[in-house]
Amino acid sequence: MKIKYSIFVAAALALSSLSSCEKFLDRPGLTNLNDDNAWTTEDNVRLYANKYYTDFFVGYGVGFDNGDALLAGYTFSDDLLFQGNQSQFTRAVPVSQIWSYTNIRSINIMIDRVQNRMSSVLSEEAFNHWMGIGRFFRAFRYSQLVQSYGDVPYYDRPVDIDETDELYKKRTPRNEVMDHVYDDLSFALENVRLNDGVQNVNRYVVAGFVSRLAMNEGSWQKYYYKNNERAKKFFELALRAAEMVIASGKYDIVTDYRSQFTSENLAGNKDMILYRQYDDAISVKHTILSLHNLAENITYGPTTDLIKSYICNDGKVWQNSDLAPASDFTLDSLVKTRDSRFEATFHTDPSIRNRASYLYITKFLPREVQNRVASGGAPGVPYSGANNTTDAPVLRYAEVLLNWIETKAELAALGGVAVSQADIDRSINKIRLRPLAAEAIAKGVKMTAPMKLGELPQDAERDVQVSSLIWEIRRERRMEMTFEHSRLADLKRWSKLQYMDTQQNPDLLSGGWVNFLKELPGDLKTGVSVVKLNGQIEVFNAADPDSPAKMNGFYRYVENADRLPFLNQANVNPYLSPVGRNQIAEYEAKGYVLDQTQGWPQN
Repeated sequence: MKIKYSIFVAAALALSSLSSCEKFLDRPGLTNLNDDNAWTTEDNVRLYANKYYTDFFVGYGVGFDNGDALLAGYTFSDDLLFQGNQSQFTRAVPVSQIWSYTNIRSINIMIDRVQNRMSSVLSEEAFNHWMGIGRFFRAFRYSQLVQSYGDVPYYDRPVDIDETDELYKKRTPRNEVMDHVYDDLSFALENVRLNDGVQNVNRYVVAGFVSRLAMNEGSWQKYYYKNNERAKKFFELALRAAEMVIASGKYDIVTDYRSQFTSENLAGNKDMILYRQYDDAISVKHTILSLHNLAENITYGPTTDLIKSYICNDGKVWQNSDLAPASDFTLDSLVKTRDSRFEATFHTDPSIRNRASYLYITKFLPREVQNRVASGGAPGVPYSGANNTTDAPVLRYAEVLLNWIETKAELAALGGVAVSQADIDRSINKIRLRPLAAEAIAKGVKMTAPMKLGELPQDAERDVQVSSLIWEIRRERRMEMTFEHSRLADLKRWSKLQYMDTQQNPDLLSGGWVNFLKELPGDLKTGVSVVKLNGQIEVFNAADPDSPAKMNGFYRYVENADRLPFLNQANVNPYLSPVGRNQIAEYEAKGYVLDQTQGWPQN
C-alpha cells in the first residue's frame, strides 16, 4: 500500500493552513498565522517552503492539469510530429506574454524572514539549511527565466508596491543574474541538510538539480554566447554537484527502464533521487496514462528521426551494424536489434490509434495494461479519466550520470582532463547494464553492448561540428530521456535548433514503419503515404492496383506541412522568448523603458 503522506500532500496542507503567498502576506485575517506571527518555528518555515514542490517538481501534474507534465507538456521537439500542421516557433512579438515573478517574490519573502526574524529562533544548522532551501528555489526559478528570456530583472529581496523604480527596473544582464544563481546554488550545496526526511529536498536532491542547471548554463555560454571562460565556471559547478551525488552511494541503476515510469510506489527505489507520489486514498491523481493508454486516439507521435537515432544493441548505428538486418525498420526487427529502451518506450505493433506516426508511445503505461488493451480489453478505471495513480520520476539517477559524463566531455574539450573508459563505464555503460524486463526478454530484447572509447560508432549522420564522443553522449541522453523534460531545452543549449527544420530534415514529417498490406490493410485509404529508406515518397492511390504493395515504409500523413521558417528570420530569435507589447507599453506609461529580448523588435 502506498504511503499516504508526502511532500506533495504537505504542500496542499501548507496552502490550507498558511494560505497562499498573497493571502499569507496581504490578508492575515483569513488565517490564524500571518506575517507577524508565523516566523516562529521551523515547522512553519517547512510548511511555507513545501508549496514550492508542486511548482518545481511537476511530475505527471494533478488531475487534468498536465500542461508541464512529462510527455504531455513536452510535445515540441524533433522527437515528435503532429498529424497535419506542426507546432511552430514564435515568429512575432505577442500582445501579452511576459515572465512570472510570483515565485521569486514569495521565495525572497521566505529568505528575508528567515534571515531577519529567525536567526535567534533556529539553530545555526537549521538556519543555514532553510536559507539554502530558499536560495536553491530562487536559483532554480531564475535559471528557468534566464533560459527563456536571457536578460531579466533581478531581485534578491521583496519589493514593496511603492518602490516604483525597482518594480520597473531595467532587465539585468544574463551574466549578472547567473552569477547570483551560481552563488545561491553554491550556498545550497554547502548548507542544505544531507538528510531532512523522506521526500524532502536534501543536499543530494539539490546537487542533482545543480548538475542539470549548471550544465545547461555552461552549454548556453559555450555554444550560444561563445564564452568559454563562463562555460567552464558553470561546467565545473555541474561536475562538482554530480560527483557529490555519485559519491554518496545512495543511488544506483537497478530498475528496468519502463518500471521507473509505471510504478504505483517508487518509495525506496534507488533509481529515484526525487519522485512525486500519487494516491487515490488522498485524491492526488493524474491523467497521463488516460491520454496514452493505447485505447485513446493521439495526434502526435515519434518522428522517423527519433526512431533512426536509437543505437543498435551491438553498439553501432543502423547503417553499419553487423546485426541482420539492421536496416529493417519493422517493429519486430527494431525490438530485437535496437537498444532495449526502444521496446520499453513504444508499442510493438503499428497502431492506428496514433494518427501522426502509427507508433504508439507506451513508456508511461504499465505493461499489463498495454497487453490487456492490445488484446481487445479496456484500460480500466485507474487508467482512464483523472484516476491515474502511478508515481512520477522527478529526478532520476540516470540523468545525473548523463549530466556528469556530458559535463566531463565538455570540460575536456575546453582543455580539461580527457574522458577515460572508466568514466564511460561509470556512466553510460552502467545505464546500459540496467536489468531488462522479463516481458522484453521474451520478445528477444538484449542489452546494448558497452560503449568503448576506441570504437565509437562511425555515424555518417553525425553533425560535423560535434565530436564523435559528444555526439554519442547526446544520443544516449536522447534515448534515455525521450518524452521527458529535456529535448527542446537540450537543442537550445547546444545551439542546434536547426535540427527542427523540416526542410533540412524531412524525417521530422514521418513516423514509424508500416507494411500496410500486411499489417493494416484496412487502413489503406486517401491520406496515406510512406517514405522509403532512400527518401522516396509513395502516396496511396486507390485507382492503382499495384499501390497497396508499395505502401511499405515510414508512415507520413499526406497533408503534413513543413514547419514555418524560424531560423535566420528578421526580428525573430527562436532561442529566447519575446516579452509582450502590453508589458512594454505598461513600462512606458509609468515613464520607464522595458527593452525587448535580444533578436526581437522593440516596436
